[in-house]
Amino acid sequence: MKTISTDNSHGGTQGVYVNRSEVCDCDMTFAVFLPPQAKGRKLPVLWYLSGLTCTHANVMDKGEYRRLAAELGIVIVCPDTSPRGDAVPDEPDNWQFGKGAGFYVDATEPPFAQNYRMYSYVVDELPQLIAAEFPVDMTRQGIFGHSMGGHGAITIALKNPERFSSCSAFAPISHPSVSGWSKPAFQKYLGSDEKNWRAHDACSLIEDGHRFPEFLVDQGTADSFLEDGLRPEELRQACETAGISLRLRMQEGYGHSYFFISTFMEDHLRWHARRLGD
Repeated sequence: MKTISTDNSHGGTQGVYVNRSEVCDCDMTFAVFLPPQAKGRKLPVLWYLSGLTCTHANVMDKGEYRRLAAELGIVIVCPDTSPRGDAVPDEPDNWQFGKGAGFYVDATEPPFAQNYRMYSYVVDELPQLIAAEFPVDMTRQGIFGHSMGGHGAITIALKNPERFSSCSAFAPISHPSVSGWSKPAFQKYLGSDEKNWRAHDACSLIEDGHRFPEFLVDQGTADSFLEDGLRPEELRQACETAGISLRLRMQEGYGHSYFFISTFMEDHLRWHARRLGD
């Protein structure tokens, strides 16, 4: 692990780091905010997964999480959204696929299978590095994210309920195997057999018996991707059928940007803090 930068913020430290990822076969950049309490003890950790076209930096620059994370004593980890580098296959003119659009899956189709293994990176490789290098209590982990990252957070929590104490999302892609802006990516990453997509689709995972105690989801009513891309009502129906507690808050007039995310960031941090506890 190499340190790219560190800056003091709210008594803590916002750092940016890079590691050579074995699973993604490239260098991966990530951000970690350490609150001031980290100087004396291990703290709970909250993973934030970003959306399409983003890097680790979008939420770091615009998410407005540090003041409250410092108050609550929570470490915030922000991975990148995809592998990077000249050797990584990409479709530069397609913002819904390739670099910036890893969808938190492990690709099985060439040429993407060599690098696009974001599920294994976020679930296995990066947590091992974070546990070794930072003062975190890995028995107290939460996960949240936005859009593609909301999809990633919910699916990862559903598949790893023993690891995470909390999960929330801003405008998640709830049913990506049928969504117009994610179905083509799934086909390229995971192949044409749609049965293989179910392991990376929140609604399908719930239908197939995966469970998580509760979710908090905020969704803007003025989000231009609401009906086709995000489909929150389908997540609501899946959770109701399965008996999963879902607090779906439709936020009047809000869109899909970080103006929306930063407005409700405090609610999400406090919600996670109550579940991560001491």
